[in-house]
Amino acid sequence: MSEVPSPSVAERTPDARVAIISDTHFPRRGIRLADEIVARMRDATAIIHGGDITSREGLDELRAIGPPVHAVLGNNDGELAGLLPEELTVTIAGVRIGMIHDAGARAGRLNRMRRRFPEADAVVFGHSHIPLHEQADDGFQIFNPGSATDHRGRWPVHTMGELLVVGGEARFGLIDLES
Repeated sequence: MSEVPSPSVAERTPDARVAIISDTHFPRRGIRLADEIVARMRDATAIIHGGDITSREGLDELRAIGPPVHAVLGNNDGELAGLLPEELTVTIAGVRIGMIHDAGARAGRLNRMRRRFPEADAVVFGHSHIPLHEQADDGFQIFNPGSATDHRGRWPVHTMGELLVVGGEARFGLIDLES
C-alpha cells in the first residue's frame, strides 16, 4: 500500500481565518468599511482590530458583522476608553496573539514586542497606517495591517491583513484593497 503525501500548509484548509484591520477611524467624515472588507470579515473566524476605531458606532458596526471582535484601544479612541483594553492577548486555533495599538519606534520593535508579550506567538499592532510584517528566526512575528480606510502618504493604498492558522502555524498576509 502506498502512502499519500500530506498536503503542504498552503494546500490544507485553515483551522482559522482571521481578518485583521487597524486605524479605520470610522464612521468619521462618512468613512465606511467597503463591501469587500465586510465580506472578508463575515467569512472570518474572528476579527482583530489594532486600535483607532474612534467611536462606539464603529465598534458596534464591527460587532454586527458576526465573528467575534478582538480590539484594543488606540490613541484616538477616547470615546471607547473603559470599553477596550490598551493591550490584549487572544488565542485563536492554538496561536497566541498579542495586541497593542502603538508598538513604538521601528528600531528594536520585534524584540521589544517579544519582551512585552513573552507568551505570544505573534503581535498585531497599528498606529502608523503603514503595513509591516517581520518574523524572527524562531517564528515569532509582528504584523501591522496598515489601514483599510485611512492610508497615509507614505503608503499609497488601503490595506488589511489576514491570518491563516493551519495546524498551529500562523501565516500573515497583506491584502491590497486597491487592486
